[in-house]
Amino acid sequence: MNCLMITLLASVAIAVPGGAQGQEVLVSAAASLTDVLQQVARVYQPRSGIPLVINFGASNTLARQIVAGARVDVFISADEAQMDLVAADIVPGTRVDLLSNQLAIAVPDDRARTFTSARELADASIRRIAIGDPAAVPAGVYAKAYLQQIGVWALVESKVVPSGSVRLALAAVENGAADAAIVYRTDIATAQRARLAFVVPASEGPKIVYPVAAIRTGANPQGAMRLLAFLQTAEARAIFTRAGFLTLK
Repeated sequence: MNCLMITLLASVAIAVPGGAQGQEVLVSAAASLTDVLQQVARVYQPRSGIPLVINFGASNTLARQIVAGARVDVFISADEAQMDLVAADIVPGTRVDLLSNQLAIAVPDDRARTFTSARELADASIRRIAIGDPAAVPAGVYAKAYLQQIGVWALVESKVVPSGSVRLALAAVENGAADAAIVYRTDIATAQRARLAFVVPASEGPKIVYPVAAIRTGANPQGAMRLLAFLQTAEARAIFTRAGFLTLK
């Protein structure tokens, strides 16, 4: 694998202002949920009066923080493996499979092209392919599994630039460090200097699941339960759907 590693940016904590002080709900959420959860927060918080503090990052990093005792009320992972890792820290009966997504290929907007198949990543014109670290980051795990499934991983492995999160993989395309990136379809919708080249059909790609659960270390268990309930409402599902996610509940 290419030795160049795009380092993980520090998780960004976003406090949504307002609400009763001291009653905030601390949420650790996968980086790919950054934009849509901010939309959810803008709807949820004025109604509930509970401020949300959302820490976005790679799911594997967030899971390690929880295992180490970080104070978290709600965890939303981009895959089941990272939620499994924190199983001992989950409030019993609160884990729910909330969302799904699709893998997609992004290319720089100044070199826009379309693909008829992800096998075209093996072309000589594609020299560097950014993906989440396939040893840890869910999007990278999904990407490697898909490329193995279609028989091209061995052809492109030397081109792979592993990134600390799916958003960093997308950033590599936007800043010219990579010729293509495999990210989530929903990520490309947020890009300013990248374009969609190919979407992996849901029927052909890996099973992508975003589970959510309340965490024992949180200081606001009632607030966590209220937020979990809202995330499963038709109103929240509509927000996720508009952002391109597939809802499972």
